[in-house]
Amino acid sequence: MATLGFIGSGNIGTALARLAIAAGIDVVLSNSRGPQTLAETVAGLGERARAATPEEAARAGDWVVVSVPLAACRKLPAAALAGKVVLDTINYYPMRDGHFEVLDSGKTTTSELVQEHLAGAKLVKAFNNINDHHIPVLARPAGAADRAALPIAGNDPQAKAGVADLISRLGFDTVDAGPLAESWRFEPETDPYVAPYFTDPDTPRATWVKLREAIRTGAPLETPPSDDPGTALPAARLRTLLAETPRKLTADRVLA
Repeated sequence: MATLGFIGSGNIGTALARLAIAAGIDVVLSNSRGPQTLAETVAGLGERARAATPEEAARAGDWVVVSVPLAACRKLPAAALAGKVVLDTINYYPMRDGHFEVLDSGKTTTSELVQEHLAGAKLVKAFNNINDHHIPVLARPAGAADRAALPIAGNDPQAKAGVADLISRLGFDTVDAGPLAESWRFEPETDPYVAPYFTDPDTPRATWVKLREAIRTGAPLETPPSDDPGTALPAARLRTLLAETPRKLTADRVLA
């Protein structure tokens, strides 16, 4: 039986775990606080789910989703992930992660930085450009006319093919954006990032502006939950967005 491991079991991890279970895939969840803190989540997911440590989740998974803040990526269990296909959902948010000069300057991408730490793993960037609320809302069976597409990037063609197959089982088409060096094309605030999946693409942009103002004034950072029903982003449109988006370095971003 196939197993999907999770290191980081927040909103994105839990949403993907539900889709995986619906597709007949077992899941092993983990976080930095210990398996006991996931008891309620596991109970809600049912008998195909269990909680473990990050090392155990890494070893158990046929694929492993890493969904942690970038600042915590050096804590990922590199030895346990060696040889594994890793789905990297990590985004770089300087307001949360602190500044990384190599990312601010565009010398490398977030996923290349994570791959550097996970040198023995086969990293594929995925599920970082869609709001967690839209993951279950937009998932559709293969062949559905309103199936949404997600971008992926990675250096290993076989790993990318396997991840594309997994993502298809979870309910989405994929568009190959190239190697990890090209994964900037769907990083925060680029054209394919989050907004195209909203019914009103101005909604996330307005939220980013409000967050920037909160950062400037020192007000509490509050991101309102979304009830947006979402809209399918076809593969052809996603390819165009990936090809035409300008690179958004930190200095160019709203949330710098």
